[in-house]
Amino acid sequence: MLGRKRREVMNVSADEYPVPLPVVGRGAVFVEHRLKSPQVSESAYIAPTAVLAGDVTVGPHSRVLFGAVITAEGGAVQIRANCVVMENTVIRGVPGQETRVGDDAVIGPHAHLTGCVIEGGSRIATGAVVFNGARIEAGAEVEFNAVVYVNTVVPSGVAVPMGWFAGGQPAELVAPGDWDRIRAIMGPLDYPGTVFGVGASSLMPDIARRYAGGLALHHRDHILPDQRHMLAQEDAQ
Repeated sequence: MLGRKRREVMNVSADEYPVPLPVVGRGAVFVEHRLKSPQVSESAYIAPTAVLAGDVTVGPHSRVLFGAVITAEGGAVQIRANCVVMENTVIRGVPGQETRVGDDAVIGPHAHLTGCVIEGGSRIATGAVVFNGARIEAGAEVEFNAVVYVNTVVPSGVAVPMGWFAGGQPAELVAPGDWDRIRAIMGPLDYPGTVFGVGASSLMPDIARRYAGGLALHHRDHILPDQRHMLAQEDAQ
């Protein structure tokens, strides 16, 4: 009996075995948030310690490395093709502001992007911060530890120097020690209204409570097993 079963198994052709579904982001943390799940191209790489939460799309041949967090907090996040999102980067989608990293962009380690657009061919260096409503145009660069303030446009071909401040449309570049000029630029760009949806006179306890209330939706999150990691729509067809 055992010999017959063995012969039956040996005689089964490869075509008769079911083809397992491809798994993207094996070992990474994919989180269903606000009833949306991340979608990743089959050719992309998501490192095992990366986190993707909510309405996040990662395009073909892009790489999301160890410790990176891409989270859609009420606004979708798009990572297009051939992008590199390096270690411990945070990319946060927010309501009312597009969050997109264009084709062939590099986001360095420990960078922080919120509610902003990074157009194709751009480079955001280690530790740089790009705030809500900002746009980094194609081929622009933001150097190490530089800050691009809310509602700022960095034109194509411009490089924000290491540690400098960029603010305005188009961006004015200010050295880190020129606090008077930095404060003068910051005022009209409306950080409280852009980031928190409140007036300039709002108190931080009120802002914190409002922000915490929005984040309370994470109580309803579901961590998805590898088998439920979703392919991007073009791969799933």
